[in-house]
Amino acid sequence: MTNGSIPLSVLVAWLGAFRVAVTEQRAYLTELDSAIGDADHGANMARGMAAVWDKLEAGTPPTADELFKSVGMTLVTSVGGASGPLYGTFFLRMGMTAGAVAEFDGAALAAALRAGLDGIVARGKAEAGDKTMFDALAPALDALDAALAVGTAVPAAVAMAADAAEAGRDATEPLVARKGRASYLGERSAGHLDPGSASSALLMRTLADTLVSS
Repeated sequence: MTNGSIPLSVLVAWLGAFRVAVTEQRAYLTELDSAIGDADHGANMARGMAAVWDKLEAGTPPTADELFKSVGMTLVTSVGGASGPLYGTFFLRMGMTAGAVAEFDGAALAAALRAGLDGIVARGKAEAGDKTMFDALAPALDALDAALAVGTAVPAAVAMAADAAEAGRDATEPLVARKGRASYLGERSAGHLDPGSASSALLMRTLADTLVSS
């Protein structure tokens, strides 16, 4: 980062860090999903992000809209279950909002992330308390907006967002799922972390760590 601007190369590094994180935590994410889902979230996310990285290594698009469109479409076509369409939509909407730019400021990054969340809501109809990835991402982006509004530096603001995402993830444990496969379990879904919220928290934490180190 230079003078608060975030070059596209940093966002590519974020995607690489997220790939490493979901690969390293593949077994953990699958364990979470085995309790209330199809036991494939870790495998799906690791496979999807490996496909994303293979494509990026073959050539990085020059603008944010092309980058995130490539990421989104790759996830949609390579990840099974609900994760592919939801994460794919997240990145597609990020790209649509970011536009043909090669760098971001904090406000542009926050707007793109918010558009991604709005895309998830439009596709999955999730709300707060449904025990989904929304429960991690929504408080994260609220925290990001609040931090940026008072002039917090972008890396620190995103770190606060990651903290909020992790708190949101942890808060899914006592919830009864109202969306997705987990909702079929009814009250038995309580007492387990939502795997989608866990991978979403990784998404925000790896973004924060990448910005801090760049």
